[in-house]
Amino acid sequence: MKKDYLKKTLSPMAYHVTQENGTEPPFNNEFDAHFDDGIYVDIVSGEALFSSQDKYDAGCGWPSFTQPISQRQVTQHKDISYGMHRIEVRSKDADSHLGHVFNDGPVDKGGLRYCINSAALRFIPKEQLEEEGYGEYSKLF
Repeated sequence: MKKDYLKKTLSPMAYHVTQENGTEPPFNNEFDAHFDDGIYVDIVSGEALFSSQDKYDAGCGWPSFTQPISQRQVTQHKDISYGMHRIEVRSKDADSHLGHVFNDGPVDKGGLRYCINSAALRFIPKEQLEEEGYGEYSKLF
């Protein structure tokens, strides 16, 4: 998608996060303390990324997931910005910056923590999956 179009249609924070590799403030974002049943999709492309079934409270201030719905929908990239060594997570189709993945997640769920910016996501409640075109994900619930 063209950057001009995204700049007009996304909130300033969503644009900053997804298109400029930004980070929203911790603990002051839409989905950190959100635990309703449903899926989280890329705010740019609508591709399904994460399920509430894999969301947990990591205490870090951002939504955290143990895994994506499908590994095929996210890409991982080496990130050495700000003098840190991290693994960046991006959506496959839109190439939106989502956040980072760390190896400090729940061991019994694989040990990963996908630390994702709320501003990169749109939530689809499980009751609305069918009408929003995500009926195939109803089986997750």
